[in-house]
Amino acid sequence: MKLRVDYRASLSLVGTVLKYLVAPLAFPVFVALVYDETVVPFLVTMVVTAGIGVGLERLRPDPDIRAREGFLMVGLTWFAVAVVGAIPYLIEAHGIPFVFAPLHPESTLANPANALFESMSGFTTTGATVLGDISFDSHTRGIMMWRQLTQWLGGMGIVVLAVAILPELSVGGAQLMDAEAPGPGIEKLTPRIAETARALWGAYLGFTVLEILLLYSLNVFGVDPAMTAYNAVAHGLTTMPTGGFSPEARSIEAFSAAAQWIIIPFMIVAGTNFALFWHALTGDTERLFKDAEFRFYLGVMGSLTAVLAGLLFVGAGFVTQAPVDGTFDAAYLAEFTDRIVMQVEPSVRHAAFQVISVVTTTGYASMDFNAWSAPAQYLLLFAMFIGGSAGSTGGAIKIVRWYVILKSIRRELFTTAHPDAVRPVRLGGRALDERAIRGIYAFTLLYLVLFFVSSGLLFLDAVRVDLTISVLEVMTVAASTLGNVGPGFGTAGPMGSYLSFSNLSKVFMTFLMWIGRLEILPVLVLLTPEYWRR
Repeated sequence: MKLRVDYRASLSLVGTVLKYLVAPLAFPVFVALVYDETVVPFLVTMVVTAGIGVGLERLRPDPDIRAREGFLMVGLTWFAVAVVGAIPYLIEAHGIPFVFAPLHPESTLANPANALFESMSGFTTTGATVLGDISFDSHTRGIMMWRQLTQWLGGMGIVVLAVAILPELSVGGAQLMDAEAPGPGIEKLTPRIAETARALWGAYLGFTVLEILLLYSLNVFGVDPAMTAYNAVAHGLTTMPTGGFSPEARSIEAFSAAAQWIIIPFMIVAGTNFALFWHALTGDTERLFKDAEFRFYLGVMGSLTAVLAGLLFVGAGFVTQAPVDGTFDAAYLAEFTDRIVMQVEPSVRHAAFQVISVVTTTGYASMDFNAWSAPAQYLLLFAMFIGGSAGSTGGAIKIVRWYVILKSIRRELFTTAHPDAVRPVRLGGRALDERAIRGIYAFTLLYLVLFFVSSGLLFLDAVRVDLTISVLEVMTVAASTLGNVGPGFGTAGPMGSYLSFSNLSKVFMTFLMWIGRLEILPVLVLLTPEYWRR
């Protein structure tokens, strides 16, 4: 049987991307030198990555990319960079026989399944971790910064970055971006697709730098001494990609309320369609606030925040009990008022932070929501399925799909009452093609089916290895890995890790993160015989 796909062309472009992945590895090398740490794990990774990249590139010197080759190239690229990204973790834990002694042999990343899980979680911006001990006693600062950098590279997209900077990928760039970019599609902002990719990455870089400067200013002005230059850079690199990795074991809880308030708007920005910011920067500011998806996105997060803030305020027992003698004197009323006022800000802040973090699939935590009430936790589980905007760095189902589904349901109710009416579903003033609406329903159904099947498989494997876990906890684990959210509930909560799961479950969750980042279909289509047959 003759194949319909030119797999050599796809592998050649995978090699090109891997070859240029050597450049970002220079950043953790710089960090390691600053802190007087070894650079061997990164130098070895550079050599291996460059060698593999050049070897694959020679398979097809002048590759011709069509839609089929684009799907294969994108799927393989994301898997390949995750494998390469795991190499520094393994070298730190195992060393190199007769050449380099292991630095931290006790590291949980010594297990290849764990190292691949952590790397895939980084590049797919999931934020789920298997690190048993998140500290500089167990890992070098260079390794921890590489962990942060993987999320920044994966946020806007490895392939979108490649299209932006590599001339050999400009041909066929539209097919590559369609296959790789998160969401229903990325708007073409400029006549040339490479210029569009550069515009998106320019906005991404600009917001990252701005956040780093604002976070570090808290240290400079004495507001938050814990927000060192290292931490400012580390969290700037994982906020904009909606990643959620942190070098602090307690995530954002380790920092001040001011740091949390600074991060909140940047998470909102990260979950917004970056094309809107491009339009705003080029003078069309009204487009941002007239965009139907953006308004719906803000409305959903605002509504969920209000509900959760109320649940936190009431559920935490903030209201004082009545005096034993029944006397409501001025002193009691003053204390009562002070307690109410003092607890309003934390309730609103934690509710806003956690709702935005989960909806945008960032995965940060301002506190351990394992301790919250059941209604608050179920609200967060619901939020895990919403996702950011199309053309953003967020994961999950995406807010635009829910918006179209709700409008189409409203249309069906209207046409049921008025059978002769013709009422198209509109998005931003444009009537949507019925095929696009069916595609949205099909994707959402497939996503939910995968979620329930994955929950069942993970639960069965947990029973097999005698891992005590509730149905709710395993559902959040499946939702977090498939939707690239990050933390779940229970042992996989925001202050915990996925370490207790079996290797089989972790490999399966690695697969879920991979297909979730690529919107499921571009990977699953590779598994169909029709894709390969001529």
